[in-house]
Amino acid sequence: MIFDIKMEDFRRKAWLVAGGHVTDVPPTITYSSVVGRETVRIALTLAALNDLEVKVADIMNAFVTAPTEEKIWTILGPEFGNNQGKKAVIVRALYGLKNAGASFRHHLADCMKHLGYTPCLADPDLWMKPEVRPDDGMAYYAYILCYVDDILSNAHNAEDVLHRLDKYFMLKPGSLGDPDIYLGAKLKKMKLPNGVKAWAMSPAQYVHQSVKNVEKYLEENLSARWKLPSKAENPFAIGFSPELDDSPELDPSLSSYYQSQIGILRWMVELGRIDMMTEVSMLVSHLAMPREGHLEAIFHIYAYLKQKYNSRLAFDPTYPSIDMSDFKECDWKQFYGDVKEAIPPNAPETRGKDVDLRMFVDSDHAGDKLTRRSRTGFMIFMNTALIDALSKKQATIETSVFGAEFVALKHGMERLCGLRYKLRMMGVSISGPSYIYGDNMSVIHNTQ
Repeated sequence: MIFDIKMEDFRRKAWLVAGGHVTDVPPTITYSSVVGRETVRIALTLAALNDLEVKVADIMNAFVTAPTEEKIWTILGPEFGNNQGKKAVIVRALYGLKNAGASFRHHLADCMKHLGYTPCLADPDLWMKPEVRPDDGMAYYAYILCYVDDILSNAHNAEDVLHRLDKYFMLKPGSLGDPDIYLGAKLKKMKLPNGVKAWAMSPAQYVHQSVKNVEKYLEENLSARWKLPSKAENPFAIGFSPELDDSPELDPSLSSYYQSQIGILRWMVELGRIDMMTEVSMLVSHLAMPREGHLEAIFHIYAYLKQKYNSRLAFDPTYPSIDMSDFKECDWKQFYGDVKEAIPPNAPETRGKDVDLRMFVDSDHAGDKLTRRSRTGFMIFMNTALIDALSKKQATIETSVFGAEFVALKHGMERLCGLRYKLRMMGVSISGPSYIYGDNMSVIHNTQ
C-alpha cells in the first residue's frame, strides 16, 4: 500500500509500507543501531591529525535493499491491478515491518565484512580496516561510520571506498563527495588561526530552521499567550530556577510540544551547542510534568539561539602544551601494589599518530534549590579537540563542596576510562596518562 506522499527536495516521494502491526513481535532487537557521536568527533579529529580524506554518501532506499528476516505474506489489494486478491510473499525489509531496521543493519554488516572491514568492539557501527598510505608508507586504520543509511568514510582514498560500497548498495545520486550536511550539522574543513586544518561542525542551519518553526508555531497557536523575548543574552532568564517554578501544569497538547522541543534542543547540544548544555539538562528533569514556566524557559532559549545561532565546533588535532610541573608524581604501591592500566587483550595493534587526553572537571554544590543535589560538569579533550562533555545532576546529596567535587571527579574518571578503552579498540595509540584538571585543592590533594 502507499503509506504517504512527502515533499523531499521538491520531489514527490511515496513508500510501499507493510502492515507490521499485525505481525508477531520478534524476540531480538528490531532497530538499526547508529554510531556514537563521540566516535564521529574522534574520527574527524584523527582524519585531520593523520591527513586523511573524509567523504560521505547516502544509501538509496535503505531498508528495501535488504532481505527480510521475517516470514511475511499478504493479500494484494486493488492497487496491484490484475493481481488483486493473489497471495504474495514479502522478500524485502519493507518499511513498517518490525524487523526492517535490524535486517538492513545485518545486510550492511555482511557487505562491510566482504569489503574487508571489521566492527570496532567499542562501537559496532564503526567499521575499521588496516591500511597503508602509499605516499609515505604511514600505517593507519581506515574507518567507515554508519548512522543507519548515512555513511562517512575516513581514509587516504575515501572516495574509492565509497565507490566500492556503491556496487553493493546503490548510493543516492549526488550524495557521494565532500561532507556538507551530516546528521543535521554543516561539516567542513577550516584553517584555524594557528595554521592547522581541522574539521568543524556547525549546527547553525539546524538552529535557524528550528527557531523559525517555533516562531511559526507561536504565531499560529499561542500568539495571545507567548512570543519569543526580544532580548536574551543568556539561555535562561536571570534568576530562573526550573525546580522552583510553581506555574500551572501544561495541558497534554503543550506537554507533548514541550517534550518534542527538548528533543530538538538536546540534538543541538549533541551537534556542538554546549553553551546551553546545563540549561537543557535542567529542563529535561521536568519532562514528566512540565509547567508553563518551563515552556517559557524553552522559548527564552530559542530567543537566545535566534540572536546567537551561528556557532562552530572545531576538532583541532594540535597537541596541547602540558606543564608537567602541575602534576605531582605519587607512589600508591603500598595501597594498590604494582598495578598497571588494564589493556584490553583483544585490542588491535595501534596505527597512526598517538593522542593526548585531558579532562577539565568541576561541580557546583547544592545547585538544585529544591533537593540540594549538586551538578557534575566535565569536558574531555583529545589533543585540543573537544570529544565529550557532560552536565548532569548528581544522584546523591552531598553535604560538602568536597563531596560534590569528588563525585564529579568520579563520574569524569569513569567516562575517561571508557574513552581510553574506545580509543584502544579503534587502534589509536594514547601517548601516556590522562591529565585531569580541577579547582578543588582538597580533592586534588586527596588523590595524591
